[in-house]
Amino acid sequence: MSLLVTNIAAYHFTALTDLPVWRERIMNRTAELDLKGTVLLAHEGINLFLAGPKVAIESFLDWLRSCEPFAAIKVKYSESEAVPFKRLKVKIKNEIIRMNHPAIHPAEGRAPAVDPVTARRWIEMGQDDEGRPLVMLDTRNDFEVQAGTFKGALNWHIERFTQFPEAVQEHMDELEGKTIISFCTGGIRCEKAAIYMQEVGIKNIYQLDGGILQYFEDTDGYGFEGSCFVFDERETLDTKLNEKHLNE
Repeated sequence: MSLLVTNIAAYHFTALTDLPVWRERIMNRTAELDLKGTVLLAHEGINLFLAGPKVAIESFLDWLRSCEPFAAIKVKYSESEAVPFKRLKVKIKNEIIRMNHPAIHPAEGRAPAVDPVTARRWIEMGQDDEGRPLVMLDTRNDFEVQAGTFKGALNWHIERFTQFPEAVQEHMDELEGKTIISFCTGGIRCEKAAIYMQEVGIKNIYQLDGGILQYFEDTDGYGFEGSCFVFDERETLDTKLNEKHLNE
């Protein structure tokens, strides 16, 4: 059966004002195109997961990128046989991904990022290009990690992302002298995580640009075991971005 539904996951850190106005504009545009999913807005930016016909998705993205704050937004794509969301929600939040650490402002500058192709090469070598041992650090919640993660990745068994800063403080020693790639589903958590780790003095920290989903899109998924948990009715995606239910 052909896959008729296009799914996108995207986020962009950018300073936003007039959040109720943006909420109304985005709600109107997505509703006009009959898209389903969730859009989160905060003063730090936008985070979205949407699904619908490809032409409608591309129309929405053309419109969104025509809005100056979102012109540079990057998008991860996958396909499915059905829309994995029941409704459309556009919400205003304090953070587009909650960390409860007010000193972190990703819109003011990113931590260093490593692209998926380079990350794959480093994973295969077990080190970076300067010969430092490589550590993959999973910044997701423990139940997500159980569905799948990179072989040998650090899992600090956090139950929610707000626990991440405390976990860093408890595990500083095991990161000494190594190159660390923080990773997550779509890039948003590992971006905040990398910025925080850089702020507390951890050296050689990179975020996996675009997260696991971009890694699957740009590579063969080398080194990833299991599947990637996603927060919709597909449950998880395998390395070829095909849906895989947890009980299969």
